[in-house]
Amino acid sequence: MFVQNILERLDAGEIVIGDGGFVFALEKRGYVKAGPWTPEAAAEHPEAVRQLHREFLRAGSNVMQTFTFYASDDKLENRGNAQRFTGTQINEAACDLAREVANEGDAMVAGGVSQTPSYLSCKCEDEVKGIFKRQLDVFVKKNVDFMIAEYFEHVEEAEWAVQVLKTSGKPVCASLCIGPDGDLNGVSPGDCAVRLVKAGANIVGINCHFDPMTCVKTVKMMKEGVEKAGLKAHYMVQPLAFHTPDCNCQGFIDLPEFPFGLEPRILTRWDMHKYAREAFNVGIRFIGGCCGFEPYHIRAVAEELATERGCLPAASEKHGNWGAGLEMHTKPWVRARARRDYWEKLKPASGRPRCPSMSTPDSWGVTKGHADLMQHKEATSQEELKPLFEKAKASH
Repeated sequence: MFVQNILERLDAGEIVIGDGGFVFALEKRGYVKAGPWTPEAAAEHPEAVRQLHREFLRAGSNVMQTFTFYASDDKLENRGNAQRFTGTQINEAACDLAREVANEGDAMVAGGVSQTPSYLSCKCEDEVKGIFKRQLDVFVKKNVDFMIAEYFEHVEEAEWAVQVLKTSGKPVCASLCIGPDGDLNGVSPGDCAVRLVKAGANIVGINCHFDPMTCVKTVKMMKEGVEKAGLKAHYMVQPLAFHTPDCNCQGFIDLPEFPFGLEPRILTRWDMHKYAREAFNVGIRFIGGCCGFEPYHIRAVAEELATERGCLPAASEKHGNWGAGLEMHTKPWVRARARRDYWEKLKPASGRPRCPSMSTPDSWGVTKGHADLMQHKEATSQEELKPLFEKAKASH
């Protein structure tokens, strides 16, 4: 099957729907360990990864992103994270699975790299770039359709990743996990975007760490910066599926609920309609999701933009428009909810009367170069943990 290049699609004004948050989704399903968040499931449990790809494809995704988040050699070996598979084996398995499912529909395969422990530990540019190059070698061998450098807190490291990925000759996306305040060194979203475009990125944007509306706002700032600099780019957004109005510059990882108590913050499918429309209205055309996004969230994005895209996803066969399927419910008061205005105006309750609506982020304020962020292969020791526990207790 011939599948158009992502730049051809975007240049033609098409909307490209991304997929969702594989790491969080597979952790909940029992295939990823919270903490290291590494993707060895691509080699250990390919059936689980394949099935999730298929669910996102059915929900409307045009991009099968290789499950290679945190699949760099240094991350796979970090802090005692023992592996049965090499980084190359994991990256190759992820590429094969993504391609297999992409070929079942009108989808492209994106090879992805992300931030590294080596950068946080102040390793040199050549060493960090060498890590990206080892992943890139697999993506080139497997002939993915385009590249994504995603989940970068520091624009400098993202620039290095883009420079490496650009040597493939494939289109390159660069996605930072920052908010309106900029990266962790205080570089503004607009300036970050300009630097990424100058490094060679064709598509720039935001993923993870913040809720959809915050991410859309930040991409809008990036777009304004690029246009002011007289440059051109396409734009992408792949946010969290969690409400994060109380987050600081570190995003949801600073919330006390991260990562095991976030469920009360999950966006509804109807929230996703609002997100998709807002992203489209500000000129973003690559629209997907990150942590917390399940296939039904992506289906909602595809349904909201069905008129512009000229089609509904296959999964809409089992989903009535704006709750229309409830017309078939046995209970009359539930049948009365089969209408758009009901779901658009609903203010969902949490069912937790003693819980606050917002939290106080931890705000430790440490980033690259701080002693607490120096990484190593050995397992974290009790001696290392003790002062962290004490600091955490003192801060609450």
